[in-house]
Amino acid sequence: MTTARWAVTALRVFLVVLFAVLVLFQTMSLPGQFAHLAREAPEQAYLRWPATAVTVFWVLCVQVVIVATWRLLTLVRDDRIFSEPALVWVDAIVWAIAAGWLTLVGVFLYVGFHADDPGLPMLLFLLSVGATVLGLLMVVMRALLRQATTLRSDMEAVI
Repeated sequence: MTTARWAVTALRVFLVVLFAVLVLFQTMSLPGQFAHLAREAPEQAYLRWPATAVTVFWVLCVQVVIVATWRLLTLVRDDRIFSEPALVWVDAIVWAIAAGWLTLVGVFLYVGFHADDPGLPMLLFLLSVGATVLGLLMVVMRALLRQATTLRSDMEAVI
């Protein structure tokens, strides 16, 4: 088995594990954590449901990326990665990152205007910059995939 096949197989195993853990977080850990925080700090209990909704949405965005990555791995396995269907899945990744980034920036702005100390706003700023880099990287990767797809279809037309 080639190195690429091993890598694809290992990646799929870890994608399944990651997806399962994220479902656990979505359904049990995050709602439970914010319920606990609302009981511990009643003056901030009004944030329980918005915080739960936003974090569950972020997990959903990551799950979309996982599913799209799985589909792209299937296209790699079938030697169809340089095709139009691959661009659809890359677009899904870009849109999921963009949606997560937009809500992250909204949370950053809200927390930035209401925070007493700079720790959490700085962490949210760092995450926002990281999400920006990841999103822009995916846009560049999409452009490269588009070029490779065009080159491959041009080569097939010549042959």
